[in-house]
Amino acid sequence: MTAGAPHVLDNPALASLTGPHAHFAEKRGRVLRYPADVSPWLALPDEPDAGDWADIAALAGAGAEVPLPGYAGQVPAGWEITFHVEGVQFVDDGLATAPDPEAVRLGPADVPEILDLVARTQPGPFLPRTIEMGTYLGIRREGALVAMAGERLHPPGWTELSAVCTDPAVRGQGLATRLVLAVAHGIRQRGETPFLHTAARNTHAIRLYESLGFRLRRTTAFLAARVPERLPEGVF
Repeated sequence: MTAGAPHVLDNPALASLTGPHAHFAEKRGRVLRYPADVSPWLALPDEPDAGDWADIAALAGAGAEVPLPGYAGQVPAGWEITFHVEGVQFVDDGLATAPDPEAVRLGPADVPEILDLVARTQPGPFLPRTIEMGTYLGIRREGALVAMAGERLHPPGWTELSAVCTDPAVRGQGLATRLVLAVAHGIRQRGETPFLHTAARNTHAIRLYESLGFRLRRTTAFLAARVPERLPEGVF
């Protein structure tokens, strides 16, 4: 958490699933998550207690790996941290947004091509229904999808840019920059503010985002933990 009063971007998944994305929310107690084919994001209360961890286990199931993005506390005894990457959160601080004449709106029919591009470029999780989270734009060359960017988390007043990726064969042409600015333009047109996350070690992307007009807001972490194989009686 950042110092001072709580901000919706301190816990963006929770703000999203209790706000504009509430129609996606699967809930148990104070724990919310997206459907498994939409997004791996799970939303914890700011200070989860033993009951919240029991609810996470019940939602996920014994032995499941649970993403805990942004969580900075300790996991309970018996839970195993399986993934941990330091991350950063950036917010719009003067982007020169603009629509792009070559960008096309992507839809459900494009998902197979999107999944193929994501598999080859590894921008982060993208699932069969992730496209339902917001607007996704792509650029095609000779009919093939070669670059894309879109919207993911949607806290009130904010929209996260995500899935920014370019086919290696056409990198260096500025396609990612154009798509980021085009998606951000649509966000701004709704009266909202763009933000994004990336790994702290992704210095190339960080330099690009800073050059476009994003400002570092906070550091965060991306982690996942495995639910114990044996859960206390009564969890389910």
